Amino acid sequence: MTIIYTTFPNREKALEICKNLLSEKLIACFNIFQVDSGYWWDGKISQDIEFAAILKTSKLKEQGVFKRLKELHPYSVPAIFSVETENVDMDYKQWLEKSVNNTNS
Repeated sequence: MTIIYTTFPNREKALEICKNLLSEKLIACFNIFQVDSGYWWDGKISQDIEFAAILKTSKLKEQGVFKRLKELHPYSVPAIFSVETENVDMDYKQWLEKSVNNTNS
């Protein structure tokens, strides 16, 4: 199982893209939440409210998620990174694998 993290400028765009990834069976599920973000941009410190997304998928689908996020993302340089999980409940892992494969979920 792999966790992919990214941020969006607003809730609507986050939901739109995450639902798209879900319908394409690239991810099994997502969580979206509001975050206060601070970062360097154009040589100065910026601060915004963004919407972060945690995307849960299989290791086999990880690169496909990255590719689609880059295609769909509104930011010119989106934060997209993954974290491989060490321990996952076996029932949850089986559900996740079934969800991202073309079997009935």
